[in-house]
Amino acid sequence: MPDSVTEPYTSETIELLQNRVSTRKYSDEPVPDEMVETILRAAYRSPTSSNIQSYTTIVVRNPETKQKLSVSTGNQKHVADTPVFLAFCADMTRIDYALMKHQHNLNNNNMETGLVTSIDATLVGMSAYLVAESLGLRGLMIGGVRNNAVEIAEILGLPNRVYCVFGMCLGWPAEQPSQKPRMDIGATIHYERYDADATLASLDTYDSALAEHYEAIGKATTPDSWTHDMDKKFHPPLRDSLREQLKKQGFDFR
Repeated sequence: MPDSVTEPYTSETIELLQNRVSTRKYSDEPVPDEMVETILRAAYRSPTSSNIQSYTTIVVRNPETKQKLSVSTGNQKHVADTPVFLAFCADMTRIDYALMKHQHNLNNNNMETGLVTSIDATLVGMSAYLVAESLGLRGLMIGGVRNNAVEIAEILGLPNRVYCVFGMCLGWPAEQPSQKPRMDIGATIHYERYDADATLASLDTYDSALAEHYEAIGKATTPDSWTHDMDKKFHPPLRDSLREQLKKQGFDFR
């Protein structure tokens, strides 16, 4: 793909994505229930593998519940402060019912089942995020719900065969954060075959670009910003007990 400063095509959706930032501070302006329902109704037309529709969204407004979620996700203050918290869940209960109706069950569910349901929930969540932004709301994805999947399930009353894949803070923005730079597009888009050299070629440059961004907003960093952060995040392994946690929720991931 040729490098070009001027994009040959544009649309409202392209503009939304190109200007997207993660927003952690929200105004006191209420988010109407009708708006949230409109967002989710639109998002539920997202693609779903083989029409299984293996997702459920929990809309959380109760301050006490949000406070519990805030603690369980790593004491993230914005989770407690957000006007609306959306929990996007992989949900196998309806598949389980369908199998039991035909004298089968999901007791031997495998990696494919868990992946398909998790991907379904993720597609719905990203669609909801885009719809919300198109209406002027801003949000933030919360992967910290997987810090303790069983505890989150207890807070949200999730039954067996359901777990929260990720959460989303949602509200009217009270800040406009500066946009974080991304890697060079050549590192992540390849043509016809995977290009290992292109994948790694720009990482040193990206380390410097991200360090410059963090320094500009007063955030502590290192000269090798991205690779340093990734080393800290994934060594030791991240959420090493997640497989066992999800098995307790009925997802085997064998």
